[in-house]
Amino acid sequence: MKNPFNLPTPAGWQTGKKERMCYYLYFAGQNAVYFLIATYLTTYMMFQGVDLKKSAAVMLAVKVWDAVNDAIFGVIFDAVKFKSGKKFTPWLKVSTPLIAITTILLFIIPKGSGEGVKLAWLAVAYILWDTAYTLCDVPIYGIITAMTENLDERTSMLSYKSIWGGVGNALATVLASVLVSEKVGSSYAIVALVIAVFSFATMYPAAKNLKERCVPVNEESFTLRNMFKYLFSNKYLLIYYLGYFFYSSANVANSLNLFVSYYLFNNSLFSLVVGALGVAPMLIFSLLVPHMLRKIDKMKLYVICTISVIVLSVFNWVIGYGSIVMFIILTTLRSIPLAIIGVVMFMFTPDCAEYGKFKTGIDAKGITFSIQTFMAKLTGAVSGALGMFILGLKSSEWVSIEVENFEQLQQSGVIQTPHALNVLWFVYIMVPAIGCMLALATWLCYRLKDTDVQIMADCNTGKITREEAFERLSNPYGCTLEMKQTAKSGEKAE
Repeated sequence: MKNPFNLPTPAGWQTGKKERMCYYLYFAGQNAVYFLIATYLTTYMMFQGVDLKKSAAVMLAVKVWDAVNDAIFGVIFDAVKFKSGKKFTPWLKVSTPLIAITTILLFIIPKGSGEGVKLAWLAVAYILWDTAYTLCDVPIYGIITAMTENLDERTSMLSYKSIWGGVGNALATVLASVLVSEKVGSSYAIVALVIAVFSFATMYPAAKNLKERCVPVNEESFTLRNMFKYLFSNKYLLIYYLGYFFYSSANVANSLNLFVSYYLFNNSLFSLVVGALGVAPMLIFSLLVPHMLRKIDKMKLYVICTISVIVLSVFNWVIGYGSIVMFIILTTLRSIPLAIIGVVMFMFTPDCAEYGKFKTGIDAKGITFSIQTFMAKLTGAVSGALGMFILGLKSSEWVSIEVENFEQLQQSGVIQTPHALNVLWFVYIMVPAIGCMLALATWLCYRLKDTDVQIMADCNTGKITREEAFERLSNPYGCTLEMKQTAKSGEKAE
């Protein structure tokens, strides 16, 4: 198979090869940082010897600020006008070094300090990191709408960037698993330092080289009041992210992977095997998904994959963890639909942004993509906190201890009861499956078709009139005949 990054730029595409490569590389660094926090901050806190329920409470409490800063930044993002005329890249320049610094800060909680100090450090460092991440996530996802108006080009770029996002995830996984394993015995501070340097090196070139060539003609400044008015007018944005909340909040598997490997499969490094099983499908489907989406609607593909995950998860839980061979087989099969979901997941946000502008006439990409950022961070915290909270319940019988790595845990001789291990297995397999069930019920209400999104995008950029768009749409999406006539009258008046 040819390298997709070396292929000639297709006709009609607006971005260059270097520009696209900088865009892809950005996600390697960003995903490495995000994956480290979302997956291994839970493990790190479970090594601190503090009450797991209190740690979970702090992680969730931080999201109160998250809810505020994402809403505020969405407003600021749409309102701020830089002298350069650029809307996205200035934020990338500011946020990149801040993310690196705050990532390190999160993983250097003073050893031997009291429980109150540790929890306070976690809260302050997490708030600072969360704020820095907000400054980057909205611009990097929103900039795709300024780089190109071509929907096929956007879909391909969003798909191929998943390959580089996978590289970042893999780096975080290997470092965080190997360095703190019972075989090496290092610390998460070292892991955080390496990831921080890597993230800066891969994220900063995007701030220098991405081009904003598609400047919106009619943008409106936002207040918090009309922000919420906009949100409730964008039906499909709300539907999609409600389902996403259920799906991602219940995805506790990643945050518990090291403990499952150590306690259920007798080696923390077995987590690398589990991680590796998902790498090949992610790489393969990052290339195949753009071709698949030319033949099947995104949401239809999404629903099929979600159902597959549910069925395989229930089967895996019933069989249990006694057979490592069956676990590997079922994990491999489940990684295929999970890989497709991972590639497609954030392709819905640009579609909802186009729908929102088409319906309301307001170009609110800052608000739209800030919702994506907020939900990604919120669900990451909820999933990590949820696993800790359940294991922290007295009925779970989980034993907590203060150590730096699995080598020290092994030397401590601490063991878990059979009941605690069964709880760990249920949380690891079935909690994500329950989240998928709730998400599926929500996503079945999503009716926005890919073909209609392209028509809306053409209308939003002035390639066709609103009257022409209404005539081509397969579904009026709540647009009445009166709205059509109003649009037509407006065009005649011009």
